[in-house]
Amino acid sequence: MSIIADHYGSHDFHENNEMKKSIANFHHSIYHLSFIIYHLSFITLIMLSVQRLSFQYGRKAILSDVTFQASPGEIVAILGPNGSGKSTLLRCLCGILKPKSGTVSCDGLHLTDFSAEKIARRIGYVPQRLETAPLSVFDAVLLGRKPYFTWFASSDDFHKVEEILVRLKLDSFAMRPANQLSGGETQKVALARALVQEPRLLLLDEPTSALDLKNQVEFLSTLRDVVRERGLLAVLSLHDINTALRYADRFLLLREGRLLGDVRPADLTPPLIEQVYGLPVEIHTSDRNVSFVLEKIAS
Repeated sequence: MSIIADHYGSHDFHENNEMKKSIANFHHSIYHLSFIIYHLSFITLIMLSVQRLSFQYGRKAILSDVTFQASPGEIVAILGPNGSGKSTLLRCLCGILKPKSGTVSCDGLHLTDFSAEKIARRIGYVPQRLETAPLSVFDAVLLGRKPYFTWFASSDDFHKVEEILVRLKLDSFAMRPANQLSGGETQKVALARALVQEPRLLLLDEPTSALDLKNQVEFLSTLRDVVRERGLLAVLSLHDINTALRYADRFLLLREGRLLGDVRPADLTPPLIEQVYGLPVEIHTSDRNVSFVLEKIAS
């Protein structure tokens, strides 16, 4: 007989054992309920709120009255022709540019209430091109930990860099000079540096514009996986609607600085695309239920 049975007696032990099973089942049920609530929170919580945001360079209006909200676990693609304000919107969202009017809130707090250090802990920004000094890949990514230390990085900082390099399959490049990498590898380094900041919100400015098809697929597949794993929100600008259809959960459609649409893939229509791009299109769906956009050819 076990020590617990010796202590309680066989009859008491049996009752106690049944009680333990009931408690274990209860904890098991609570765990599953918590798991469901956790994932539902990605849908119901608002992480990013943009209200009536406007921006101008001198007297030229670049963004006008842009309003939208987004939640954790989403990939939101900003689409629109050249000069529509996509990059400017991203720079307003991360505090690089100050809007003329309107507000940007992250987790219910206005961006204007954050110091630069606090912004860097909440928001990771990946520019179109990563300017790489003659640093190793490891040191280039370690710069993303700067919001967490003053003079010297800690062993925890080094561990987090190593972790993210392994996650993005960059560990074999860790000691290589960052300015000697290919375009695809450089973009992964930029993503790694943003992720090692441990942000809640990821902003990416045309991250695939200089990548070939294979590297585009690898980069965006990795981004999608990381967003799901970590419960992040990613907002990125893209030129290719078909790429957005494959990887994004929502589209923000800009034209001349105005938001003409905030839609899910199922709600993207040819008239809306034509309104944004000025080009008649057709939307087709493959046998595998994958949608793609083609220019409408006059018969």
